[in-house]
Amino acid sequence: MKRWLTYQRERFPLLAHAPLVAAFSVSAVCFSHLVRREPGWPPARALIVAFATALIFFLQLRIADEFKDYEDDLRYRPYRPVPRGLVTLRGLGWIGVAGGGVQLGLALWLHPPLVVLLCLAWAYLALMSREFFVAAWLRRHPAAYMASHMVIIPLIDLYATACDWLRITQWPPRGLIWFLLVSYVNGIVVEVGRKTRVPEDEETGVETYSAEWGLQRAVVVWFAALATTALFAWQASRQIGFDRLVTRWLIVLVGLCAFYALRLVRHPVRGGGKAIEIASGVWTLLMYLSLGAIPALLAVRGAS
Repeated sequence: MKRWLTYQRERFPLLAHAPLVAAFSVSAVCFSHLVRREPGWPPARALIVAFATALIFFLQLRIADEFKDYEDDLRYRPYRPVPRGLVTLRGLGWIGVAGGGVQLGLALWLHPPLVVLLCLAWAYLALMSREFFVAAWLRRHPAAYMASHMVIIPLIDLYATACDWLRITQWPPRGLIWFLLVSYVNGIVVEVGRKTRVPEDEETGVETYSAEWGLQRAVVVWFAALATTALFAWQASRQIGFDRLVTRWLIVLVGLCAFYALRLVRHPVRGGGKAIEIASGVWTLLMYLSLGAIPALLAVRGAS
């Protein structure tokens, strides 16, 4: 158990991941609830299933990466838990399977038709783990790699929103597409943010966007994705009638992120890339809350 707790702390820290996944999943359910003009707060069961299923999905993504990166980790990153023998790929595989069993049980408990969307996300995750059978080509084209892998985020988000709308109707509500677009582009923000480093922090054999494109271009791509996410978030907020509140909030957040991006480009000091990674996490947390959980709370308050 100590070994698995150590693995969790190093590779899937719940204290860092759980708040982001909670904001992601709860706001997805709340957004669907609001866009359907449903009064009150979403059912607790829908929120629980969306959060637990999404958290397990992100754990399964981490486990898939452990399998995919095993050879490179042995060669370049022997300090990681799997190559240093702390845990085994076999053990991780069984945890991923057990997680799938929990996801299936939760779907059946809430609303059995959810299993269709669950299988859709599982199928895409399986294709990702095999690199869509074109691993060498994707390695040579990091933009295509990122674009193809980020599709899993709106698929998880679609499932989370379905914990609300699928119980009522067979088709997603109008306006939901903007929230799914937010999820897709924001996945790029997080992905580029965690793989952007100053030259002094680059590691041999560790693929980063800053190493592939150069620090300045990686930061520009990161901020462009963030600004695009803000635009889609504004459109999403219009669907639920909270665009004035969200617009003010987004302007403040985009301004702060622009400050950190500019500072990193002008002063690329050792460890500076961590600021972009942290900014990505804070941006994600607050942006999702502003689109779902906070408007839902305000709507409930206004109705009471």
